[in-house]
Amino acid sequence: MGATRVVRCLGIGEVLWDMLPAGRQLGGAPANFAYHAHAFGADALVVSRVGNDALGREILDRLRGLGLPKDGVSVDPTAATGTVSVTLSAGGQPDFTIHEDVAWDRLSVEPHALAMARTADVVCFGSLAQRSMASRQSIRELVAATPAGALRVFDINLRQQFYSLEVVEASLRLANVLKINDAELPVVAGMLNLTASRGPRCRNWRAASA
Repeated sequence: MGATRVVRCLGIGEVLWDMLPAGRQLGGAPANFAYHAHAFGADALVVSRVGNDALGREILDRLRGLGLPKDGVSVDPTAATGTVSVTLSAGGQPDFTIHEDVAWDRLSVEPHALAMARTADVVCFGSLAQRSMASRQSIRELVAATPAGALRVFDINLRQQFYSLEVVEASLRLANVLKINDAELPVVAGMLNLTASRGPRCRNWRAASA
């Protein structure tokens, strides 16, 4: 029997620090995807951008410690590494502030990431990292470069004001898998002018008539 081929996966978008009251934690949905794919034995790559600062260097060190290559993470000479400030209300509910104009807002298409995209079996990308024009164009170029048979997972992530109808529609056209939660589903349905009829075991969505 032949050797089993290793699946190649890309997580494209934000990598950042969640600044929690108890301390900072490495975050970013695409980075989390790459980490879990790697844990299951995939050849996984995080494609993102960090700042030329202590937080950025710590991310690169952390990725290396997790067994993930850092080749897909470029270093921006001027923008800071991405952070999210997290505070807790009196009731214990978290409040997130995703800081803008950070390194992953300047994501570029690097040769190594593009070469990996052209042979990828699975790519995961979201809506949050498409809040800037530079990263939006780069993400779409990389996703479009994946083979026709690749799984293209759109992990929609409706955070603050960082999404739009254009981003959602364009990403859905690129994707063949949509990851969405119960809170996001009615928001996206409203944006796309969809209505729902709920049966006892499933939900059927359809475009609303004009």
